Amino acid sequence: MATSPDLPPHLPGHVPGPPRGPHPHWWQRRRVRWGGLCTLLALSGLVLMGLVRLQTGTEGLLVGLGLAVLPVPWLIAAFRWLDRVEPGPWRNLVFAFAWGACAAALVAIVANSFATEWIATATADPTGADAIGATLIAPVVEESAKAAAVLLVFLFRRRDFTGLVDGVVVAGVTATGFAFTENILYLGTAFGTDQHDGVRGIASVTVATFFVRVVMSPFAHPLFTVVTGIGFGLAASMRPGRRVRRVLAPVGGLLLAMGTHALWNGSSSFGEFGFLAVYAAFMVPAFGLLTWLAVWTRQRELRTIREELAGYVHTGWVSPVEPAALGSMRARRLARDHARQFFGGRPAARAVAQYEAYATSLAFLRHRARKGRTGAEFTVREGELLTELWRRREIARPSLEQAARIALPPPRPPWPHPYGHGYGHGYGYGYGYGIPRQASHGAPQGYGPQGTPQPYPARNPYLS
Repeated sequence: MATSPDLPPHLPGHVPGPPRGPHPHWWQRRRVRWGGLCTLLALSGLVLMGLVRLQTGTEGLLVGLGLAVLPVPWLIAAFRWLDRVEPGPWRNLVFAFAWGACAAALVAIVANSFATEWIATATADPTGADAIGATLIAPVVEESAKAAAVLLVFLFRRRDFTGLVDGVVVAGVTATGFAFTENILYLGTAFGTDQHDGVRGIASVTVATFFVRVVMSPFAHPLFTVVTGIGFGLAASMRPGRRVRRVLAPVGGLLLAMGTHALWNGSSSFGEFGFLAVYAAFMVPAFGLLTWLAVWTRQRELRTIREELAGYVHTGWVSPVEPAALGSMRARRLARDHARQFFGGRPAARAVAQYEAYATSLAFLRHRARKGRTGAEFTVREGELLTELWRRREIARPSLEQAARIALPPPRPPWPHPYGHGYGHGYGYGYGYGIPRQASHGAPQGYGPQGTPQPYPARNPYLS
């Protein structure tokens, strides 16, 4: 490989973006919008903590806060693990959690309290009003408030919201924040009841509430809202022309989330063992099904990376072992460790992590182009991603090759195809790293501006 500039001046197929327009007004600037959003969430959090403290007292608030935080790291880690293939920006997850814990929780507390009091006044039946509020009002209000965070990320962070996993992660983190605040309220109220009645130990209401909400069902709220996230994820993965389906998928997910939430809240009215029956017959199977779906989707994403990046091998943009290495989470981790040890510590590991992220985005971009889900922006985005890969190649390529030697099966020598062309048994290059055979038979077709077919770049012009 000849020495080449760090940043190629022009990439094949790269189309310059449109000229910039006039400077936006001050309220249209990104810093102003982020500042206003952060201020809104902070004020919501302060008002919410004040309302919770009025109901639970200072001591109850602190006890509820200490107990409610216990499941949060585990849930966040689970959703972050699911998002490791193409990790989204942390700011999206921070916003989702803050929205669920502050804005959505405040809307739910105010709206649920108002609706329950109105029903109790209209029917003169406080007990019945509580049951109606928990079964009918709360699911609609709470799921709508949580879905607003998913909608905002879907609309304003569209580049980071491209498929099913993104919807599941954003929805799950939002619901985790909401459940955190709700658990503070319930646990703090239970602690205040025990203090008033003088009950301590295992028979206390606090222990029972902790067991039901934190031990048995910490995944309840994430499970409901994830269904909404799946609807938005399906909408993100559809072609732009299918407008009706792109609207019906999120709406259907939201309605299903409300229904499952209503079933869970109404389980206590099904008799003495209604809660346990709903938990065993519905919640546990639903949790297992969604867990399987999440793991299957993650494996499908890794397979997509291996298949789509293979087309860039013969052009020189990626090395022959990179598609399989980037399609293995173990190999990616080993590559970062190798760079940290031999190429300059954390900055080198960060460069490899960025290379992995850009390569993953490139694979998914090409996959969406194959399905007809991109437009004229495809060529521009492809050029940007190839540029970012080229900047980091000197550290990332040797690290990924070393990781492939450790984590992947040993190379297989090529042998002639029985019909006299290509290589046998599904390997196009004979390297044995899982490169699809079709990669050796010419460049797959993608989509260029206005949806016209366009092949991969014929060859990297910066290689000699």
